[in-house]
Amino acid sequence: MNDLGKVTYNEYPKEPVVIDNLSIKFMKQSRFVPLELVDNTLKIAMADPDDFNTIDALKLAYGLDIEAYEGSGEDIFETIERLYGAGSQSLETIIEEAGKDIFEIDISANDDVNYLRDLASEAPIIRLVNRLILNAVEIRASDIHFEPFENEFKVRYRIDGVLHEVDSPPHRLQAAVISRVKIMAKLDIAERRLPQDGRIKLKIGDKEIDFRVSTVPTVFGESLVMRILDRDSLVLDLEKLGFPEKILEKYNSLISQPYGMILVTGPTGSGKTSTLYTTLAKINSPEFKIITLEDPVEYQLNGVNQIQVNPKIGLKFASGLRSIVRQDPDIILVGEIRDKETADIAVQSALTGHLLFTTLHTNDSCGSITRLLDMGVENFLLSSTLLGVLAQRLVRVICPFCKQQTFPEERLIKSMGIDQTEAAKIKFYHGSGCEECRYTGFRGRIAIFEYLQIDDNIRKEIINQSSTETIKKAALKQGLFTLRQDGWEKVKKGLTTISEVLRVTLEE
Repeated sequence: MNDLGKVTYNEYPKEPVVIDNLSIKFMKQSRFVPLELVDNTLKIAMADPDDFNTIDALKLAYGLDIEAYEGSGEDIFETIERLYGAGSQSLETIIEEAGKDIFEIDISANDDVNYLRDLASEAPIIRLVNRLILNAVEIRASDIHFEPFENEFKVRYRIDGVLHEVDSPPHRLQAAVISRVKIMAKLDIAERRLPQDGRIKLKIGDKEIDFRVSTVPTVFGESLVMRILDRDSLVLDLEKLGFPEKILEKYNSLISQPYGMILVTGPTGSGKTSTLYTTLAKINSPEFKIITLEDPVEYQLNGVNQIQVNPKIGLKFASGLRSIVRQDPDIILVGEIRDKETADIAVQSALTGHLLFTTLHTNDSCGSITRLLDMGVENFLLSSTLLGVLAQRLVRVICPFCKQQTFPEERLIKSMGIDQTEAAKIKFYHGSGCEECRYTGFRGRIAIFEYLQIDDNIRKEIINQSSTETIKKAALKQGLFTLRQDGWEKVKKGLTTISEVLRVTLEE
């Protein structure tokens, strides 16, 4: 406290001052917060230190001497929220409170929409859902899974690509929790027989975060998944994504071409969207018109025209792509090629002077060529338009806070196809597990890449409609740097482990 008896923000306590039955509502209404309790004297910060009614009420209720100091109303409210509000409580405590406050849910009334809406609007349920969302954001989860089973209701967070179970609400709160999230996403809480999709935008701290919500009916109720789209987590830097130098140089040359088709392949959750957004951010400039067609638009990019497909009204990838071409674009991004019609229009667009980026769900770079040929794309058109294929996966990065030197099991080294003599010269690391990484040994992810350059030899294989194996043999002769090779380079740099690389790559 300064000489004038005023409290500065730094002087507010870091931990709550525990006083039995002190009401948060009373603190907020009377605009005070406890600072310190020493012997029989309670020091408080008040927006109005001359509010003797509040001081007398505290003296009478607790039999304490009160010392009042002046604090700003804003600081007092923020401290009350931080120390005593929902944000201060553990998930375990909130679940316990919700279980106590909502004694019984009438299962037979679950078809009553008003009943569900009232239930989902109860303060304990709102606090519980808010805390589940806040926890997920704080620990960098990418998804929250709400899963109903016969005798339990599970909540799991996907962190660095792996699901982790967390403290889950009682089974009887299932309908209330799901309904609460559906209300937030502006979904129809009465409809529980059909899948639904929605969005939520929340301000958490000083960040605005989007959540994509998806529900599907299961035998034991609705399963709901929230995808967390935090714009601040999007790294718009190719090197930081994990591009090795030998691939980055070739890729930078590829994306500066005036026209043609560039494919990025990999399974769901392999980081394709991040790579494409980063690529567009790199080549975006005032002289180019860039249009994207996505399902859904995950992040907004400045200076880029982004369109979200909507099959319900007939706006599909194929019809959307036809319209895009009439908009005079220089660069087009098509979220995914799912059928022959989209593939044909994409190839035609690349052939007529557009640089087109798109994705496919294939296991490696060579497999994407045979996938397009199997879809019915003409071989001579594909060989003329395809410039390059980038395959990728995400591997977890060893936690820097608990990183320790280790030596992997012999079977892992054999699985990587590495000679024991070479392995003996390398320093291997692993994470022993700590609070920072939630005892997983990993914190964050980085991509591993495989880049297939479409040269004359590969074009011949496309014309001959060769198998994936034949194309791969030709590519390896030309020096194809495979996913597993890039993974091995990242192991040697101490970024990840052999187990991680083997987990996400196929046998070579």
